[in-house]
Amino acid sequence: MNGFEIVGGKPLKGEIIPQGAKNEALQVISAVLLTEAKVTISNIPDIKDVNKLIELLGDLGVDIHRINKDTYTFEAKTIHLDFFRSDVFRATGSSLRGSIMIVGPLLARFGKAAIPKPGGDKIGRRRLDTHFLGFEKLGAKFVYDKKNKFFDVDASDLRGGYILLEEASVTGTANVVMAAVLAKGITTIYNAACEPYLQQLCKMLNRMGAKISGIGSNLLTIEGVRNLGGTTHRLLPDMIEVGSFIGLAAMTESEITIKDVNFQELGIMPNVFRRLGIQLELRGDDIFIPAQKHYEIDTFIDGSIMTISDAPWPGFTPDLLSIVLVVATQAKGNVLIHQKMFESRLFFVDKLIDMGAQIILCDPHRATVIGLDKKIKLRGIEMTSPDIRAGVSLLIAALSAQGKSTIHNIAQIERGYQDIDTRLRAIGADITRISADPSGH
Repeated sequence: MNGFEIVGGKPLKGEIIPQGAKNEALQVISAVLLTEAKVTISNIPDIKDVNKLIELLGDLGVDIHRINKDTYTFEAKTIHLDFFRSDVFRATGSSLRGSIMIVGPLLARFGKAAIPKPGGDKIGRRRLDTHFLGFEKLGAKFVYDKKNKFFDVDASDLRGGYILLEEASVTGTANVVMAAVLAKGITTIYNAACEPYLQQLCKMLNRMGAKISGIGSNLLTIEGVRNLGGTTHRLLPDMIEVGSFIGLAAMTESEITIKDVNFQELGIMPNVFRRLGIQLELRGDDIFIPAQKHYEIDTFIDGSIMTISDAPWPGFTPDLLSIVLVVATQAKGNVLIHQKMFESRLFFVDKLIDMGAQIILCDPHRATVIGLDKKIKLRGIEMTSPDIRAGVSLLIAALSAQGKSTIHNIAQIERGYQDIDTRLRAIGADITRISADPSGH
């Protein structure tokens, strides 16, 4: 098991380029299964979750060529549907939550699919109901084998219909959209997710010949077509990385320029960091963050304590609440962090408390942060990364802390962040990769 050893308390300086968006990659790479034609996708992040999905598509029979570090071509002419029953598929599919995204395209094109219960972060229950209830509305039938934790889905006669989603799930919406583009008739999806990554998927599908309208709203209308063709697609920059680097700059009193952020697609996120008191400036399509000795959390108009919570787009993404929480520990002022979607995502605060942060964990969803205004620096400790976002939050805390920190289980971090240690060293971070035995020693 690998780890990071970090000597913190050092300001960083320089430029950093965000990777391609992980969450978009898992959707658009799955969409190549909808067509026999060649699809070229660029700005793909070189991270474990995405690489596992690409490997899974290769095992299914997709002809894949890596053109350069971030660009691939995909041709799904021949798909081995019997691969669903293999032990390899069971192991790969169950270890990757993103594997659920291949179900919609396979149902649309071949009328059947199977998937082991996906894995992923240990951040609480993550229901798959939205996916399968949407497929059922299109005429699919599925059976869940509890003993083997396996889903079988039959969709030999997919037909469009009216779908009101119980939750505006991004992956659920994407999966149902991919199933609907080849279904007979017209599908209407209300309470659809409308995140930029979902918009990107819909625009890509339309270039392939799909007929999707309402893109960017929560009401999508999809007119089914007989088949789709090829296209070329470039992923957006990862907004979670952009937010992570903004938080890193504030915590470490660093002057950092985040390059090519596609600012118009970041939504409310920059303003949330501004409400924490962080100065940031848009220069062209770059975000410049000056070195700040102090930053002060805003209050509501009546003077009450600020609450920052997650919400479906265009609300604040839940993936950045862990970053906001860490950044708040060294701000002037107090804030209530309300993580509505996942009940275990705040449990990493015990590590921050060990580092000297003042945080009250109110319940599994809420934490109150009493900012230290950098008068008391965090101290380095030994810790373990529980999930992707908490792991990077702890990494940011370690880079700002006095002394040495060790983070174990960095495989969780590397599921979502490409070459993170190399990129941070390039702007002055003292971070070293270490090897440790499975017990963490």
